[in-house]
Amino acid sequence: MAATPADIKPVLNRLRRAQGQLNAVIAAVENGGKCRDVVIQLAAVSSALDKAGFQIISTAMQKCITDPDDDTDPMTVDELQKLFMTLA
Repeated sequence: MAATPADIKPVLNRLRRAQGQLNAVIAAVENGGKCRDVVIQLAAVSSALDKAGFQIISTAMQKCITDPDDDTDPMTVDELQKLFMTLA
């Protein structure tokens, strides 16, 4: 992903949050946590990962639109659309 540090920071924050939530899920399963709590935490992990993915794709789409001749990360609009749909 060819992006600026300002683009990367929020994505990394989301991924780190998801990592912490996943660690909590693993600990809960290992320690016999309540099913409801595990599933709620797992849903939070899934949501955080989805949001990070959407943010990455959104950044790529903006770059594609504002600088279509930049070939540092060449993706067509169709490829971006397919990536977006994999998260939907």
